[in-house]
Amino acid sequence: MSEDGELDIGDLDRRMDGAVDVLRKELVGLRAGRASASLLEPVVVEAYGADMPLNQVGTISVPESRMLSVQVWDKGLVKAVEKAIRNASLGLNPAADGTLVRVPIPELSEERRSELVKVAHKYAEEARIAVRNVRRTGMDELKRMEKDGELSQDDHKIWADEVQGLTDSHIQSINHLLEQKEQDIKTV
Repeated sequence: MSEDGELDIGDLDRRMDGAVDVLRKELVGLRAGRASASLLEPVVVEAYGADMPLNQVGTISVPESRMLSVQVWDKGLVKAVEKAIRNASLGLNPAADGTLVRVPIPELSEERRSELVKVAHKYAEEARIAVRNVRRTGMDELKRMEKDGELSQDDHKIWADEVQGLTDSHIQSINHLLEQKEQDIKTV
């Protein structure tokens, strides 16, 4: 809420944009059969008593078109890196060789394609939920403002329609991103 007794639509918009951006990054990680360092971006490794992004414990590279490698900086974290990649729902099976973790990218079978589509749908649903949570926060704030006499019923309706419009446009963006990713997975 802004200081002049109005709902901060810009803040709600930024928070909804954040949910869409997270989805965009997660979908980039769902590579359809091509090796890309960004494939491992969503991987989080349990290291030094905390969860850390994979790129903070090693160097990710693409030595060949169907292979990724992670040069782990701390030998003690090799097993944790392997485990994190295996458990990241990416369908990858890493193999360690000293401090180097090799990650072969499997050919896309129909089964693998449908698995990737399911993961993409899960990511999209999480983004939709995040957008709806921001919407709920905005609507709750409007109810509170009306109850406290800061907002008339008519203004409440106007603001509620604006919040709903914002929500609808972000959900539409999420659905569009999902559609594009599905096409990418099916045509590769």
